[in-house]
Amino acid sequence: MALLTLNFESQYLMNNHEISVILPDKPRDCTPAAFYGSGKRYPVLWLLHGTFGDHSDWIRKSNIELYACENNLIVVMLSALNSDYWDWPNFATGYNAWDYLEKELMPLIHNWFPASDRREDNFIAGLSMGGAGTLQYACALRKRFAGAAVLSWAPVDLRKRLAEGKLPGSLREANRIAAMGGVERYLESPLNIWDQLPDLVKEGELPKLYFAIGKNDFLYENFTAFRSYAQELGLDAVLEEYEGYEHEWRFWDLTIQRALRFFGFDSRDGGNPF
Repeated sequence: MALLTLNFESQYLMNNHEISVILPDKPRDCTPAAFYGSGKRYPVLWLLHGTFGDHSDWIRKSNIELYACENNLIVVMLSALNSDYWDWPNFATGYNAWDYLEKELMPLIHNWFPASDRREDNFIAGLSMGGAGTLQYACALRKRFAGAAVLSWAPVDLRKRLAEGKLPGSLREANRIAAMGGVERYLESPLNIWDQLPDLVKEGELPKLYFAIGKNDFLYENFTAFRSYAQELGLDAVLEEYEGYEHEWRFWDLTIQRALRFFGFDSRDGGNPF
């Protein structure tokens, strides 16, 4: 595969910003003129990192380049600090990670690269914090993505936590609430997936949804509560749990392969095998 690191000044993040992009490689039996001049548009996987991570995590800690190669898939990996993929207007000069994906990065990728902008060719996945971002985008931008994979994360009932006096539950969540202007605005935001799901299920326009978690993960209790809620709502989703895995890269490398098959990719169909 071709691996590109692009550094550019982001209008929404208000700083120089790096992304990694995996691009399909030229088959050895095809001429450069024919391959690069074909005008072909490829499917795109938007791949989100977790807390403490950046755009390089998936490249360094998983075999995503191999899986992209096998499926002729463009993979876009961005950096979002520890922002929860949300807008933080009061941070420094402003850091609008929520708007950035749709309003800046997607136009860049879809217009500068041989990337299809069709819904059926765009997929999103992420781990931990990136799993939260994945589901937030899958719900709010549901007409942009055909499928979403949420790894090692699940929504929680924020109103129940508020009634129990457990909101905020951490300094991070307290900062998130402050950035949004208070608890009510937090509860009404796209981050509160739990409250949004009943209406979204009724609308029936959500992407295909895949959830996976290790049974030794510290978020497993959240996952089991969400699974029960999803069943009550009739949410059309695959929810898988795996014995012996914690919050770890061996699990994410395994389940991103499962997610790709769930999205309809099959390496037996062949990309460049080298």
